[in-house]
Amino acid sequence: QVQVVESGGGLVQAGGSLRLSCAASGRFASIKAMGWHRQAPGKQRELVAGITSGVITNYADSVKGRFTISRDNAKNTVYLQMNSLRPEDTAVYYCNTLVTITTKWGPYENDYWGQGTQVTVSS
Repeated sequence: QVQVVESGGGLVQAGGSLRLSCAASGRFASIKAMGWHRQAPGKQRELVAGITSGVITNYADSVKGRFTISRDNAKNTVYLQMNSLRPEDTAVYYCNTLVTITTKWGPYENDYWGQGTQVTVSS
């Protein structure tokens, strides 16, 4: 079983900053990638930022230059530094992790999601 726990959400004024954290724990051999998604009311969940084990990153166009994703491999943790926040960034932010699990039949990959953390940006 793999657990994914997010923290760091909250209420902030437009132009402010927040830092989200996400820690993965449980029985897995390695983490291939971690990422942040968000879902605003009435909208589909969208990818915000992702990072691979090789530290290759990708960002949604709407957050480029404002958000930075990073990871601490020793702690199985990924961070999302969000600066210059806008009201349209308001959403529930979900962490996702893609892990490799080793079994007697061989390795396989599976992804796990956290429960989400609310980010609200007031104008």
